[in-house]
Amino acid sequence: MDDAERWRDLDLLLTRAGRLVGPGFEPGPELREFLQSPDCRVLCVGAGGLGCEILKDLALSGVVHIDVIDMDTIDVSNLNRQFLFRMKDVGQPKATVAAERINARVPGVKVTPVFGRIEDQPADWYRSFSLIILGLDSLEARRYMNSVVCGFLEYDDEGQPDQSTIKPMVDGGTEGFKGHARVILPGFTPCFECTLWLFPPQTKFPLCTLAETPRSPAHCIEYAHLILWGQVRPGEEFDTDNEEHMKWVYERAAERAKQYGIQGVTFQLTQGVVKNIIPAIASTNAIISAQCVLEALKTLTCFSTGLDNYMMYVGSSGLYSLTTKYDKDPACPVCSPGVPLDVDPDATLQQFIDQLLADPSLGKHLSAPSVSYGSTNLYAHGIFEADTRPNLSRRMGDLVADDGAVLTVNDKRLRGPMRVKVRYGSAMRA
Repeated sequence: MDDAERWRDLDLLLTRAGRLVGPGFEPGPELREFLQSPDCRVLCVGAGGLGCEILKDLALSGVVHIDVIDMDTIDVSNLNRQFLFRMKDVGQPKATVAAERINARVPGVKVTPVFGRIEDQPADWYRSFSLIILGLDSLEARRYMNSVVCGFLEYDDEGQPDQSTIKPMVDGGTEGFKGHARVILPGFTPCFECTLWLFPPQTKFPLCTLAETPRSPAHCIEYAHLILWGQVRPGEEFDTDNEEHMKWVYERAAERAKQYGIQGVTFQLTQGVVKNIIPAIASTNAIISAQCVLEALKTLTCFSTGLDNYMMYVGSSGLYSLTTKYDKDPACPVCSPGVPLDVDPDATLQQFIDQLLADPSLGKHLSAPSVSYGSTNLYAHGIFEADTRPNLSRRMGDLVADDGAVLTVNDKRLRGPMRVKVRYGSAMRA
C-alpha cells in the first residue's frame, strides 16, 4: 500500500476546507507532512491500559515521532487489557515493550521509550514536545504534569498569555465504565488545578473501625497499611511502587482477616485498596483514547474546532456522553497571571513570606519560597541567600512600590513559578 492510499482518510480531513475548521486552518498536504516530520513530537505519559491505546491510535493516525514515559514494569494482571504486552514480557518495563511493539507493527513510526519517573525529566525535555497526552491513573501525577506545562506559560504586561509559550496537553482518564477527556491550553482553558474539585475525595475509613471492628477485606488491608506499618516499621516511608512493601501489607492483612474470619484478601485487592485503583475495562480505554487522540490531531492541525473543554463518558447503562465548558479560575495558583493577595505595605518581606505559607490555597504548594520582582531577587535561597537576606526586614511598600505588581514565587515543590499579584489598596494610597 502506497502513502496516498494509506493516508487517504487522513488527507480528507487535512486537505479540504469546511465550516467547522479551527482558527487559522489552511488545508493542504503540508499538514500531513508536518504531522510526520521531526518538528512534530508527541509525548504519551503512561503506558498502561489507556497509554497502550493512545500509542496505537497516534501511530495509526499519522503521527510518526512519539515518546512514551512510564516507570512501571509489566505484571500478569495487566495482560487482560494492556494489549501490547504478552506473558513473556512480564517483569519488563512497560514503556520499552510498548515502544518495541508499536515500532514493529506500524511501518515508519518511531516510538522512543523512557523507563523512569516523570519527575526525573528536565523541563527542557518536556518543552521539546509539540503536545503532551496523559494516560495516567494517579491524581498526583496529573497535578505534576499540569504544573510542568503551566510552568512554561508566560504573560505580557497586560496579563495576556504569550501564545508561543503555551504547551497543549490532553488528559484522559478511565474508571470502570466511566471516563473523561479534556483539553488543557494553559492561559486559555482551565488547568487541572482550576478544576481539582471534579475529583471526589478518596474513601477513608475511621481508624477506630480499622483497629477494633474490621468488617471487610478493605478494613484489614488499611489496618496493615495505615496502622501496623508505622508500629512495626517506624520511620520507614511506605512506597506503593515497592513490591516488597506491598507484599508485607498483603501478608499482614491476610493474617488479620484470618483472625476475624474475613474472606477475600488478595494481593491484587491489596494493590487496589492501597493505590485506590478501580478495575479498568478495555472498551472504556479504547473510547477515551480515541477521543484524546482526535483532540490531539485537532490541536496540532486545526482541521476542526477542538473540544471546549471537557468530555465525560458513561458506559454502564447504554452509551452516554456530555461535553461541558468549565471556566478558568482567575485566582488559580498554577496558571493565572497573578493570584491576588491583600498585603499590608508596612509588612516586612519576611511577614509577606509567612503570609504566603499560611494562606490556605497558596501555602500547600510551598515549603521554602524565594521571591522576585521582575529581574530583581527580593529573597532567594542558595547562592543569593546572603545577598538578599537583609531584604527580609524591609517594608513591602519600599521593595515593591506599585500596587498590583506581580511577584514571582519559586519553591522546590513547584515545577514552575507561581505569580502573586500584591494588592495594597487604600493603605498604600494613604
